[in-house]
Amino acid sequence: MTLDIPNLKDGGTIKDFDQRLRDEANEDFADIVVDEPKSKTQIIAIYGKGGIGKSFTLANLSHMMAEQGKRVLLIGCDPKSDTTSLLFGGKACPTIIETSTRKKLAGEEVAIGDVCFKRGGVFAMELGGPEVGRGCGGRGIIHGFELLEKLGFHDWDFDYVLLDFLGDVVCGGFGLPIARDMAQKVILVASNDLQSLYVANNVCSAVEYFRKLGGNVGVAGLVINKDDGSGEAAAFAKEVDIPVLAAIPQDDDLRKKSANYQIVGTMESQWGQLFADLGVEVANAPPVRPTPLDQDGLLGLFDASETGGNVVLEPATDMDMRGKNAAPKPSLEVVYDDV
Repeated sequence: MTLDIPNLKDGGTIKDFDQRLRDEANEDFADIVVDEPKSKTQIIAIYGKGGIGKSFTLANLSHMMAEQGKRVLLIGCDPKSDTTSLLFGGKACPTIIETSTRKKLAGEEVAIGDVCFKRGGVFAMELGGPEVGRGCGGRGIIHGFELLEKLGFHDWDFDYVLLDFLGDVVCGGFGLPIARDMAQKVILVASNDLQSLYVANNVCSAVEYFRKLGGNVGVAGLVINKDDGSGEAAAFAKEVDIPVLAAIPQDDDLRKKSANYQIVGTMESQWGQLFADLGVEVANAPPVRPTPLDQDGLLGLFDASETGGNVVLEPATDMDMRGKNAAPKPSLEVVYDDV
């Protein structure tokens, strides 16, 4: 007996649906060609662990850069679609993926005004992604950029295009800016915790991998968010040989303003100078080739009692694995008596 999935686009069975997802996840993005923008636009991809504060950092950074007289386009490339929420006071803007789907069903073309919105001098849009369990997030990223190209992305006139990418995901779509030299440089956002630095280190590994293949993207530096002064993130930056562009403190005022969707990346805020300085660093920091750490090197940044770095691996045995089913196995060895 087969189970029909009523919301599948072309009908079919759950096995068909499963196979489509597998094919989508295994798709090779190597054939994606990204043209150079015609203007002298600096395209910067920002990566970090989910929830580490990329959206907070970018919303305020983009607002400050616009306040400094720069033309800035902020593109959210995270399926959670939360990049622009802070910029727009908590209001979610229509994503490119959902708008494209809706327009296609209606037989209409997507226009700039359907997907791009502005506030405080910043132009912003969200790529979006598929519903949970119904598609590949990386493929959603590819579809989004294909539509941007149709809308004239390479003819747009911006000083900076900031791309907000989820660093936890390792599939080709999320790695597109690095793999295809789409961005000139990468900026990492992390905190003084092992998981966010693990993600940052993975991105450094991706950059190094594609540099060996002839790529040109480098890491411009690290932004330490929610900095409690413990120093692990700064130590990580030193070890992988990248600069710290800014340290945003772990402060209750910042937490409350972020939770209430208030912009602090303005000179009218007490935090304005921090983001003004970050804007200068982001603009001027050259892309460098990082030296990613191995797992032991990453753990070495932390107290071994907190990370398990002093744990000694004890090999399991066949008897351990069999548990209550354990029984001596007859030997196949042939033993010869001494002559």
